[in-house]
Amino acid sequence: MNCRTLGELELDEVEIDKEIHIFYNGDDLHPFIKKIHQVLKEIEKKVKEEIGYIHNVNFVLQDVEEESKVESLRVHSEKLAIGLVLVRSRLEGEKMIRTFKNLRVCGDCHTFIKGLSKVLKIVFVVRNANRFHRFENGLCSCGDY
Repeated sequence: MNCRTLGELELDEVEIDKEIHIFYNGDDLHPFIKKIHQVLKEIEKKVKEEIGYIHNVNFVLQDVEEESKVESLRVHSEKLAIGLVLVRSRLEGEKMIRTFKNLRVCGDCHTFIKGLSKVLKIVFVVRNANRFHRFENGLCSCGDY
């Protein structure tokens, strides 16, 4: 279920314990994928409860039913990469999480990561094709540009 955007494969990478992990949209091949989905659902629920996050289905590229759109947003590569860090690190002493993305961050993921930074009190740095985004305390350095 890989997503092609502008003829390129969208991917994110994250380094954990000097090992690079690469995720594609809809990726289900990682050995920790079940745990990643579990922790993302738990965190999503917490972000919804604490700051009122709702999926923005306008960022789904496929013409599918509403329920499928939400599920599609749940498996974006940057969310999977962050989910792995949450699974592997247990956030003990973590102050900053960095991911690298080959394309732009979609608006839904941008909003989610902003909320995540506020709820978890962790700084997220996402390098995408155009800029660095530093998410801290519910705000992004790009000013939501």
